[in-house]
Amino acid sequence: MDAETFRETLETERQTELNRLGSNKLLIALTDATLETAAVLRAAADSEHAAHGTFERWTETESDEEARSAFAWTRDREADHRERVLSSLADVAGDDTAERVYEPADGGTLHEYLRGRDDTVERVAAGLVGRPLVSTRTHTQIVSFFVNEQDAKRADLFRELKTETTAELDRGLALLEDLCTDEDDWERAQMVAAYVIEIAYDDYADALRGLGIDVKPVC
Repeated sequence: MDAETFRETLETERQTELNRLGSNKLLIALTDATLETAAVLRAAADSEHAAHGTFERWTETESDEEARSAFAWTRDREADHRERVLSSLADVAGDDTAERVYEPADGGTLHEYLRGRDDTVERVAAGLVGRPLVSTRTHTQIVSFFVNEQDAKRADLFRELKTETTAELDRGLALLEDLCTDEDDWERAQMVAAYVIEIAYDDYADALRGLGIDVKPVC
């Protein structure tokens, strides 16, 4: 297997989950049906903050030099994303001190799973392939939200974040090419990347069900 085949297989096997994560119901799930600018930005800040924390831990504990360098690069990128989102949140908050000093939440089921990985191949596949495949779909929906709100500045911000997250994905796929030396490595990578998508989908589905919303798209 190679990286291109790996991605194609992963997206084919998890097509239903990825398609639903890329639907307009995603922000309903992420914001508890509070489709307002501040709520969307808080959800985004939480996600970027959790990702920064995961890659910071991996940078401190990874033994493979190439992977450690990739994790450090991603850690810094996610920290920058978090600060840009928080800055945007502060701008919209006005006189609301609580919003201007919002402290993003850490953790979540997905990052719990990621932080439990200690194998280099699994970390790269889960954190730099599975996670970005979910994150780029989130960014797409946030862009659409701000386009609908006629907020060009914030739509452009999340277009930039999506582009940079796609670069993380490309870097992860290239790194897997170097790390996977046999089919067992590729199979292990496929398993954990698919499971990350499954975790993200399960969280999404549970949130919608909790709101009384059908997970399946209306045809």
